Amino acid sequence: MISVEDALAQICGSLTPLGAEQVSLSDAHGRVLAEDLAARRTQPPFAVSAMDGYAVRAVDIAGLPKRLKLVGYIPAGGSHDGVVGIGEAVRIFTGARLPDGADAVVIQEDTEAGDGTVLVKDTVGPFEPGRHVRQAGIDFVEGQIGLKGGRRLTARDVGLAAAMNRPWLLVHRRPRVAILPTGDEVALPGDPIGPNQIVSSNGSALGALVVACGGVPIQLGIARDDSDTLKTMAQGAAGADLLVTIGGASVGEHDLVKKALGEIGLSVDFWKIAMRPGKPLMFGRLGTTAVLGLPGNPVSALVCGMLFLKPAIERLQGLPGSGPALEPARAGADLKANDGRQDYMRARLSRDADGALVALPFTKQDSSMMSALAGADCLVVRPPLAPAVPAGGRLNIIRLSDSHAIL
Repeated sequence: MISVEDALAQICGSLTPLGAEQVSLSDAHGRVLAEDLAARRTQPPFAVSAMDGYAVRAVDIAGLPKRLKLVGYIPAGGSHDGVVGIGEAVRIFTGARLPDGADAVVIQEDTEAGDGTVLVKDTVGPFEPGRHVRQAGIDFVEGQIGLKGGRRLTARDVGLAAAMNRPWLLVHRRPRVAILPTGDEVALPGDPIGPNQIVSSNGSALGALVVACGGVPIQLGIARDDSDTLKTMAQGAAGADLLVTIGGASVGEHDLVKKALGEIGLSVDFWKIAMRPGKPLMFGRLGTTAVLGLPGNPVSALVCGMLFLKPAIERLQGLPGSGPALEPARAGADLKANDGRQDYMRARLSRDADGALVALPFTKQDSSMMSALAGADCLVVRPPLAPAVPAGGRLNIIRLSDSHAIL
């Protein structure tokens, strides 16, 4: 068995980012930039008013109150043909271009309009050039790199790209992930269920995980415990970037994935990881397609999906492909010393009287219990051979509710 860290390093180290494709700005959210993005214009391209008020020469209102001659009117998107001269002002609105000659804006609350004039009241206070003016290029200038390649685009990023006048973006292609659950004992949701079968949740759950990570799931259906069926259905992953098998990778007589796929060219990099849940995890290649073999128990499959499938999909999109972030918390109960496998315990979170996070693992940690995983707030991570932890002691957790875990 290898460690979780070594397994993650081998998986991500064997993958390279996929090629790029061009998408419209409206389809760019959540995609990963494949190039640095430079601004095509300066923002703003000229000095504009930051407030509704009057464009003035700051020198003209050094002594207050002061009455100025009104010589123009500039709505947003408009302009003033002349030059603001001595003792003159122009009515201006937020976002409108500052007229030539003016170097500041007096907000309308500090003025009183008259007949062809405007009175600047003494409530303005000390006044200097640039007051209430957004200078040209205050946001960015033409040619400036606004977004670096390798960044997953947020709504804020999409807004910045739009402001930079970039309607089309070059992004990494979405990874195509083929999903192949196995086993005679499982049936798809809604299908007829035999007397000795249960409903399979793994394909649906991992498909949702793939989508959340930015990939495209390809559901191949359930492969029965038959070598020829497994080989035929696995070949349906041709053209996929990653094949995820579920179940059939342990040591039982009906665990056929490793042997059956080996007969059609599967090369295995590693098999078995020192972790709980999820020991029977396999990684290799079938031709040019990477293969990740996940355990069949649903909690094991999803925990391994978060730890290994998510980073693999990220790596294919040009991201680093790192594991989930750890966060400190206090133990909500006494925990026994751990054995040689890294443990991921489902737990609830609360806060103690000091406001510190407290993680209380569920009493039952069976890897078949999806209800416990769905009801958990976090995973308590216990390294191999970790000593016993008393209630209130320090431990590390992975939140299941944050954007990094996405479970």
